[in-house]
Amino acid sequence: MKKIALAGTIAGLLSVAAHAQSSVTLYGVIDEGVQFNSNAKNVVGGTNVGGRSVSLESASGGLSNNRWGLRGTEDLGSGLKAIFTLESGFNLNTGAFGQGTTPFGRQAFVGLSSVQYGTVTMGRQYDSIVTYVQPVTTIRYFGGSLLIEHPGDLDNFNNSLRTNNTVTYASPDFNGLTMGAQVSLGGQAGNVTAGGGYSAGATYANGPITLGAGYNYFKNPTGAAGTGLFTDNVNGSSILSGVLNSGYATANSYQVAAAGGTYDLGAALIGVSYSNVKYGTISALNGATATFNDVEVGFKWRFTPALFAGLSYNYLKGNSVDFKPGASVGNQHFNEVSLLTDYALSRRTDVYILGAYQRASGTSSTGSAAVADIGNSGDSSNDGQAIVRVGMRHRF
Repeated sequence: MKKIALAGTIAGLLSVAAHAQSSVTLYGVIDEGVQFNSNAKNVVGGTNVGGRSVSLESASGGLSNNRWGLRGTEDLGSGLKAIFTLESGFNLNTGAFGQGTTPFGRQAFVGLSSVQYGTVTMGRQYDSIVTYVQPVTTIRYFGGSLLIEHPGDLDNFNNSLRTNNTVTYASPDFNGLTMGAQVSLGGQAGNVTAGGGYSAGATYANGPITLGAGYNYFKNPTGAAGTGLFTDNVNGSSILSGVLNSGYATANSYQVAAAGGTYDLGAALIGVSYSNVKYGTISALNGATATFNDVEVGFKWRFTPALFAGLSYNYLKGNSVDFKPGASVGNQHFNEVSLLTDYALSRRTDVYILGAYQRASGTSSTGSAAVADIGNSGDSSNDGQAIVRVGMRHRF
């Protein structure tokens, strides 16, 4: 009997130990390069003094944003795991935190993951556009790039925005179909929906075809620091910084509907995506709504397992916003062509050459002439801008 009891005790202890298996992984990306900008605003001491300025600089983050993070799991048994992620962006040249000086500005969440039932996480997270649509855009199948993102990253394909105070559900894989939804809690006493929003999306992969769709809706996106989607960082910095959309800063809502797909032919991959963006009930424009439509086409060719080239074309149209008789803003057009060549020196290290050219036309959100702005690099002094970058990226 003593032997049986002892054996049972040992078995129980081993079972607890197995269930308590855990791991923490340190990971990150370091991307640095030399970047040429043909047309940037001439800024002296933080003030735009006008005119055209050609710049050549050592620029942090190009093909990928620099980051480091900790990812952990604990096996709780029966296919259930506790998970967490803490991820921080940074500027390699200065050491400063990214995402508006937010220490863990890229991601910070904890949750439970079940093989059978899916995953629930809580914290600061990516929205459904990033999770379910980004995989079928050039941002993902080119390997990521600030210079390929859509003007102003209006549709958040390049995850310039994160959602604070968010509860997210992601389904398990149903024969290639994955789905998810999330709700962001505004946290304001007496008005539980103020500053909050919701998001949903799905991705379907079957053989060479991958399809993705997503939807975001957020209220009061330009609230006080940390309370609005556009001001989700510690310092309250907003993505509404250029004339492309800064005139819509008083919008009471922000909505994105997006879809896309890729077809993988082996050596070649072709992708198409579309997004519709709306800034609703803009107070400064008498409650008008501003709408943008974006279409992207991309082509990737793998010469060898280590070498590929990519070509993309993007067109963004901002509709005219008529806010009083005889007065309108926002009738904008943007055409951009980008070319990337990437060579892998190893599984973790690659070198690349990336170039982009953008031409803008029409009237901006502020009523001034539309100007080019590649990858949120800053408004150019006129309607044209070209950027070329030679860089190196290392993953760990």
